[in-house]
Amino acid sequence: MSVELTPGAIGILFSGSQVNNPVLQLLSLRRISSSTGPNRFRLMMSDGQHSSTSFLLVSQLNNLAEENILEPYCVCMLKKTLTNTLADGRRIVVVIALEILQSAEETEGKIGSPTPYGTDDGSPENSGSSTLVSSSAAAPGPSNESSSTEYSPPRGSGRGFVGTSPMKASPMMASPMKASPMKTSPMMASPMKASPMKASPMETSTMMASPMKASPMKTSPMTASPMKFSPMKTSPMKASPMKFSPMKATSSSPGSSTKVMPIETLHPYQSRWTIRARVTNKSQIRTWSNSRGDGHLFSFDIVDESGEIRVTAFNKEVDKFFPLVEQGKVYYISKATLKVANKQYTTVKNEYEMSLNAQSSIVLCDDSQGVPALHCDFVPIAELENRENDAIVDVIGVCKSAEDVCRITTKTSREVSKRALSLIDTTGKVVTVTLWGKEAEKFDGSEQPVVAIKGARVSDFGGRSLSASFSSTVTVNPDMPEAFRLRAWYDEDGFALNSQSLTSTWSGSSGMKINWKTLSDVKDESMGQGEKADYFSCVATLLFTRKDSCLYQSCPSADCKKKVIDQQNGMYRCEKCNKEFPNFKYRLILFANLADFGDNQWVTCFQETAEVLLGHTAETLGELKDTDETAFDEVFQKASFTKHIFKSRVKLETYNDESRVKVTVIEVQPLDHREYSRRLLSNIRTLSSCTRDESFQTAAW
Repeated sequence: MSVELTPGAIGILFSGSQVNNPVLQLLSLRRISSSTGPNRFRLMMSDGQHSSTSFLLVSQLNNLAEENILEPYCVCMLKKTLTNTLADGRRIVVVIALEILQSAEETEGKIGSPTPYGTDDGSPENSGSSTLVSSSAAAPGPSNESSSTEYSPPRGSGRGFVGTSPMKASPMMASPMKASPMKTSPMMASPMKASPMKASPMETSTMMASPMKASPMKTSPMTASPMKFSPMKTSPMKASPMKFSPMKATSSSPGSSTKVMPIETLHPYQSRWTIRARVTNKSQIRTWSNSRGDGHLFSFDIVDESGEIRVTAFNKEVDKFFPLVEQGKVYYISKATLKVANKQYTTVKNEYEMSLNAQSSIVLCDDSQGVPALHCDFVPIAELENRENDAIVDVIGVCKSAEDVCRITTKTSREVSKRALSLIDTTGKVVTVTLWGKEAEKFDGSEQPVVAIKGARVSDFGGRSLSASFSSTVTVNPDMPEAFRLRAWYDEDGFALNSQSLTSTWSGSSGMKINWKTLSDVKDESMGQGEKADYFSCVATLLFTRKDSCLYQSCPSADCKKKVIDQQNGMYRCEKCNKEFPNFKYRLILFANLADFGDNQWVTCFQETAEVLLGHTAETLGELKDTDETAFDEVFQKASFTKHIFKSRVKLETYNDESRVKVTVIEVQPLDHREYSRRLLSNIRTLSSCTRDESFQTAAW
């Protein structure tokens, strides 16, 4: 198969213009190592006429080079590129997306006789105001000799394409002027705008003016900015300042000449850039305190058509930018600091993250066209079984059911809101997703909406479940094609589907995956007798509660739950806090007896679960106990013989040399009889099929 290269494509790319899917040949590639970030690959590409080593592969495509998919002499179609101008005026082309049209074996060598781009007189690099480049800012790739087509890797560190070897000076062009031959004193040129540098001795070159005639001259060793020339024969003249070609902005932020760049092309070695992106998630202000001092921070995630990145602001920048940034809006962002992302604190799929500083700029963009609302790589729910524990995934599904929000206490004695959802997608599988904090409080699942969750964490609790952490993005009824397809599928067929839940426990006796345990299973399988606690769910009826000792007077401090001692003088003392308070707050510890068709079990319900079970807060119950004993008794009578779903923790505990199994209820849910009946029917069908198989085997025997 013969493939034709796109002639002249390299010249067009380096001029800053766009080429529609140019076809180029890879001549060679070189790894650029980095101690602080991912390695990069520098490419030498050819269009058959010219070649250039100023091509850089984005780190997201490193696997093509590392797996030898991208090899010298293969032919590629560059589907997406970005031309960048460095601080010293040189340009590089960042390859964002490519397709290999022909392998190196099929191509069998170099196509055409390309010359290094920039050595021809008519090339754009030689037609500017000046292309005089010092050795410390050497142009990438081979030397500018038209007779050489070999790839000479630069001798620098690879950062910013900096070389250090001596070089021959390229032809220098002055501003338009007229000159007549004559002897003059040495001329001092006006300052040249370039990075400070020293050039090694240069061989004779020719100074050209357009239009002008100039006699040959010899230059002495020179230093940059300002430059002193040795005496030459020409008329007195004042040279205009020599500047490298400025970078032209195509789509830029207001008042900026910096090109708007895709997020996926950003790396820490870029000096000037601007991105246009939409805020998809914004955190609340958080504080910290350590040995180095106190502070506060907030972060937000942004997305454009190429990718996403996390942005974080600290201390003074929090006060400056927190009121400005709003979720869902599009902004121009520039002059932030890029560093390698700490994956311990972020679920955003980017190797880098941004930190705002005093020079950072965030400007609202009125034109949001082309900027996506969310950047997700959705995983089918059925595939979650194959994902590792703690993996970060994006999921989308229809909310079949949603539990009521409840309050739980974390290990750090902090109370947070929690709500569990059941999501289903076209695979027919259901998974339980837990929402936390404000997301749990504001969620409304009454109309079975489509829910997209970005950055959910996979858990092996109860089989397979998901947790939407505080850094996750939860979107209800998102405006995207996947949501529309799910909605149509569920309304037509999905609602009646006999679905199977991934969130379940495992039966140790049969190895079958089931959703629940009976109370007799807890005892028969000796649950909770291992090193770790076991968890189970059951459908049970509340038979009896010990109401006499269910309430106690606790410390009113937010992080303390200890019982206070009445000092009989209107004050209450907490031994843990070592303080006396004029008031207290009631807390619940409810001991209850549950029963199902096979057995019964004593359980412990703490504050949150006891309040759900009784339907009243601890404060209300304390007030009723002190003022209306009859109403207090009615609360417990009303709660008796009600059926619920109990999610419990079971563990063997030892107290005063006596070991006993303790069951603690961690969540109470109302019973959905429709869903419960479907589960029972599914279990009956499973048992029936097993019975038939055993009968057939017995008959055959």
